[in-house]
Amino acid sequence: MPIRVINVVGARPNFMKVAPIMRAMSARPEFAPRLVHTGQHYDPSMSQVFFDELGLPAPDRHLGVGSGSHATQTARILIAFEQELLRERPDLVLVVGDVNSTFACALAAAKLHIPVAHVEAGLRSRNLAMPEELNRLLTDRISNWLFTPSPDADQNLLAEGHSPAAIHCVGNVMIDSLLHHRRAAANSRVLEQLALAPRGYAVLTLHRPETVDEPGRLATALAAVTGVAAEIPIVYPVHPRTRRHLPPHLDSGLKVLDPLGYLDFLRLMDQARFVLTDSGGIQEETTVLQIPCLTLREETERPITVSEGTNLVVGVDPERVGSESRKILREGGKIGRIPALWDGKAAERIVAVLAAAPLASRV
Repeated sequence: MPIRVINVVGARPNFMKVAPIMRAMSARPEFAPRLVHTGQHYDPSMSQVFFDELGLPAPDRHLGVGSGSHATQTARILIAFEQELLRERPDLVLVVGDVNSTFACALAAAKLHIPVAHVEAGLRSRNLAMPEELNRLLTDRISNWLFTPSPDADQNLLAEGHSPAAIHCVGNVMIDSLLHHRRAAANSRVLEQLALAPRGYAVLTLHRPETVDEPGRLATALAAVTGVAAEIPIVYPVHPRTRRHLPPHLDSGLKVLDPLGYLDFLRLMDQARFVLTDSGGIQEETTVLQIPCLTLREETERPITVSEGTNLVVGVDPERVGSESRKILREGGKIGRIPALWDGKAAERIVAVLAAAPLASRV
C-alpha cells in the first residue's frame, strides 16, 4: 500500500518548494501524494499563476482560510486542516518553509500523532520579532524529519538539541524549481514589454511585515532605494499587502508593477544588474543566478548566501545602500559560488529518505 502524504501549500514561496517534491513523489509508486492549499495566499496573481507555470496539479483540497491577523489566520488553518486530517488519515504530512500555514498544519498533524516532515528546516535569523522565525522554531520542534538546505541549518538544529538521526541535509528545493524552469523563463518577453535592456536595471522586492507595516521603516527603505534609482532604473513588482502602505507618489526612477508570475520574475532577476530585497528566497535564487543581491534587513536566516553566495546584508540605511549599489555598478559586485547540493536534486533526496523510513514498510 503506498504511503499517503499530504503536501501543504499556503503562500507563494511554498508553491516553488512543493512543486518539485510533488513531481518526485508522483514518479515513485511508493507514494500517493495529495496537495492541500490552505488559501493563505488567495489572490490569483499570488496563487493560480504559480500553479499554472510550475505544473502543480490542482489542489485536492482548498481550505480557503484567507487573510487575517497572524493569530486569526493560524487558528483558521489549524481548525480547517485538523478536519482534513480526520477525513483523510494520511501516513505523513509534509510542510515547507516558514509561513503560518507551515506551523499550523504541522501542529494539527502532531496533535493527531501523524508524522511531520519539515522541508527547509534549521534556518535561523535570531530575530524573534519575525513571525517567520517563530514558525521555523516551533515547526522544527514538532517535526519527525528535518530536511535542511545547508550545513549551517544542521548546526542550528544540533545546537538546539535535535536528534542527529532526524536531520537530513538535502539541498534547496527552491533551486530545484529555478533550475527546472530557467530555460522556459528565458522565453519570457517581460524585458521587451517593460522596455528594459539586460543588465540595464535593478529589481526591488519589499514585502515582509517588519519592513512594510511600520511607516518609518518603510519610508527609510524607500528613501534608500530612490537614491539608487537616480543611477539605474529600478523595477518594483509590488506585493498586494505592500501596495496599501506605499505613498501615493514614488520616485520616477522606480517602475512600479503589479505582481509578476514565476517565469516573468525569474527572467527579470536573471537579467538584472543587481537585486534589492527583503526576501529570503530571493537571496538564494540570486546566489544561483550569480546576480549581486543587497538584502534590506539587519540579518538573514540564510547566511550561506553571504558566506558563499552573492548576497550582502545592508539594512535600510540610505548611505550604506547607496554606497554598495554604486560599488556594484562600478566594480561588478559579489559573484561567490553555488553552495553544495544546490543542484536541482533536493526533492529526489527528500523522497528517497522518506521512502526508506519505517513508513515505507506499508508498500
